[in-house]
Amino acid sequence: MIKPILLMASCVLALVSANVSADPIVIKFSHVVAETTPKGKGALMFKRLVEERLAGEVRVEVYPNSTLYGDANELQALQNNDVQMLAPSMAKFDAYTKQLQVFDLPFLFDDLEAVNRFQKRSQGRHLLRSMEDHNITGLAYWHNGMKQLSATQPLRRPEDARGLAFRIQPSAVLEAQFGQLGAPTQKLPFAKVYQALASGTVQGAENPWSNIHSQNLHSVQPYITESNHGVLDYMLVANNRFWYSIPHRVRVELETIIDEVTYEVNKEAEALNQAHREQIMRSGKAQILTLSSEERMAWREAMRPVWKQFEPVIGADIIRAAERVNH
Repeated sequence: MIKPILLMASCVLALVSANVSADPIVIKFSHVVAETTPKGKGALMFKRLVEERLAGEVRVEVYPNSTLYGDANELQALQNNDVQMLAPSMAKFDAYTKQLQVFDLPFLFDDLEAVNRFQKRSQGRHLLRSMEDHNITGLAYWHNGMKQLSATQPLRRPEDARGLAFRIQPSAVLEAQFGQLGAPTQKLPFAKVYQALASGTVQGAENPWSNIHSQNLHSVQPYITESNHGVLDYMLVANNRFWYSIPHRVRVELETIIDEVTYEVNKEAEALNQAHREQIMRSGKAQILTLSSEERMAWREAMRPVWKQFEPVIGADIIRAAERVNH
């Protein structure tokens, strides 16, 4: 009688463990933008490829437009494992690492290709791991675009910005950048930028082409300098403990998918910025100024003291590695 009971018990245990192992890993991916943006499309592409290639093993739930968490609380939710993946603007990581400020240093990178080279090399890859002590691991860099300077008067040389007030995101680097130019700053939410420029509260701003176009900023900024002086990027991040608890084979497949999605997101972001640049130019509302190599060098030299100021928190090695990718 004991043997059939033991047999039945072992069958039940086998069924239970089969059910347990059959439960898919759930990745909640929360973000704060529309599904039509490059980041929004990237999240949906990640979901589709995961469910094609890891069907039954991994399920991705995408929550766009702050439907689950907003800017203010999404990183805490990630650390608590209430969500497993996010793609915040890199400015949001300031409380966890100062090293990412390298991307804000003005006129450090020549162009987007230089940024790409840096992000793919060892120092750029190292920065993805700079927040693991806070239970945040970086998986990829997703582009939003290079920043351009806009103002009520032409900005060809650093001294042209003196005395103009610029809107900035909350950032010590950006404050120092305009301080070096003798230009006061105002920290304002993005939603209030158009009104501040239209009313003359501030006379200038810095944004990628897509932001300028989407908010119609070119209608209140007669001059846009194609400065490409800094990069606005997102970092795709995961809860560190969750990510490394995923079985190795599955995690490798997820990393392969992320590489494919990153390529598409970045290609789309670049195409969108170029399309918006063309639309701004065709609108005739703002004059686009292109810097000569000599003018660009004057801006870079004027900004070197800002690089020096932030060297202790970013790291001299990181700044040198970023400079090297320009050559």
